[in-house]
Amino acid sequence: MTGLIDSASKKKLIVSPIENGTVVDHLPPGTAVKIAQMLGIMGDSVVIIGQNLKSTKFGRKDLIKVEGKFLGEPELNKIALLAPNATVNIVRDSVITDKRQVAVPDCVEKVALCANTNCITNKENVPTRFLIASKSPLVMVCSYCGYETKGEELKLKD
Repeated sequence: MTGLIDSASKKKLIVSPIENGTVVDHLPPGTAVKIAQMLGIMGDSVVIIGQNLKSTKFGRKDLIKVEGKFLGEPELNKIALLAPNATVNIVRDSVITDKRQVAVPDCVEKVALCANTNCITNKENVPTRFLIASKSPLVMVCSYCGYETKGEELKLKD
């Protein structure tokens, strides 16, 4: 043997596959934990989080794998706020059965905090509601006070 390693044996999985559940891929580096917490998936499911993984498309990426949980449209809308280039794969019997690109919704409710400290949503128990003024770059307008929040200023509800 000449000591050469073939590409098949060189390529190995860094993050183990799941049998049934959801894979959220192409997350910006450093966002996986925040997104997993926002989705409320950390307590009751097996969750695998990969951070700063190599990506041919983006250079580096984060990844979330959730065993036994299938994310729906409301969760995809939340993911889109922090990771507009994310893809969500539904896995059944170890096979990807559905692959979707997330999209920023036209309206966001009960997810983010208004950056205006004087907004009624920050003073009373009123659910937040934002209309999306721009999807790229992300700009949200509070339905109550009209304050504009840019994507980099976005703060999520706990």
